[in-house]
Amino acid sequence: MIRAVAVVVPAHDEVRLLGPCLESVRRAAAHPRLRGVPVRVVVAADACRDGTAVLARAHGAAVVETAVRSAGRARALGTARALAGLLSRAGGPAERQTWLAHTDADTRVPACWLAHHLEAAAAGFHAVAGTVEVDDWAGHLPATALRFRRLYEAHRAAPGAAGGVPGQGHPHVHGANLAVRADAYLRAGGFPSAAVGEDHALTAALEAAGYRIRRTEECPVRTSARRTPRARGGFGDLLLGLEAEARGPRRAAAGDGPPPGPAPTPCSHPA
Repeated sequence: MIRAVAVVVPAHDEVRLLGPCLESVRRAAAHPRLRGVPVRVVVAADACRDGTAVLARAHGAAVVETAVRSAGRARALGTARALAGLLSRAGGPAERQTWLAHTDADTRVPACWLAHHLEAAAAGFHAVAGTVEVDDWAGHLPATALRFRRLYEAHRAAPGAAGGVPGQGHPHVHGANLAVRADAYLRAGGFPSAAVGEDHALTAALEAAGYRIRRTEECPVRTSARRTPRARGGFGDLLLGLEAEARGPRRAAAGDGPPPGPAPTPCSHPA
């Protein structure tokens, strides 16, 4: 049984979007299913030059201020701060009774989010890998949104993709919608110090260790489609790459699309 929950949010200059994110987390924490379960929110303010940290504290979040410029390291630092606060208290919950939920500062979670996680934990799952929906395609071509939806939902056409279980079997991994029980997180090695792909690395380590992950399309989070990505090779670069494909030969002339580098993955969403 889960007796305590931590929500960890890495943020880099997110004063414009962090407020709605934390408000959505507050609503999720107020769900009747979480009555009596303390929820600790930690924002890892990474190399912020704006009022991100001040805003986070105003919303009641604990804040870790760092300058690592790494989504993976920021998530790991925020998680360590959350665990220190929850596990060091006299009579505090054990690692097996502590749930670590992760999202991003440009993301809003649904009111069912944490309740859905606790249901999965009660069913014996050690982690939850959820999906995302793009909140607003303003600034992108209509063709970009169409290409993204086709790419994102391609797994549904694969034979046996859902394993016969509605809402399960998708291949995506997002730091914006990822949760894990504390003991599994620690034994799998936690988030690596990586600028991108830390969510995939943790999920792979959990699977390799034999932990049960619920891959579900229920309770998706809503995230931004901004044109200024926070991490090379991540979700923002994916969208810019899809837009470059939609523009076709005009990309080179207009200078559209992400800079040269590793191809982004459709199922990673760093901060």
